[in-house]
Amino acid sequence: MSRLRGLIALLLCLLSTSALAGSMSFTFKSNAEYAVMLEFASQDRDHQWPGNGNAYKIEDYDAHAYKISCVNGENICYGAWVENTSDEYWGVGMDNGQRCTDCCWVCKGDKKIKLINLNE
Repeated sequence: MSRLRGLIALLLCLLSTSALAGSMSFTFKSNAEYAVMLEFASQDRDHQWPGNGNAYKIEDYDAHAYKISCVNGENICYGAWVENTSDEYWGVGMDNGQRCTDCCWVCKGDKKIKLINLNE
């Protein structure tokens, strides 16, 4: 009987964890003259994408798609900056260090964000 209870508890735990999972899909296009670095930052917990001090690099004028896994209900912002300088930025900039008015969205289900153009 205790084995059955353990199995039920495990199933409930897995179900509740999957209910919290969401994803967000972004598409970015850079019109900057130089390479642009890009990252995403949760405003509700200490988590970034791609994380570990890394950033995505955009080196051309093509559209690039990014999909991140997130927790439903958390607020996600993007930050982008010209490589090797944090003075030229979009969104929350490098390391979530700036403020923005239209660079954040709430994670919910499988949310898709329209094309974001990073203009100079």
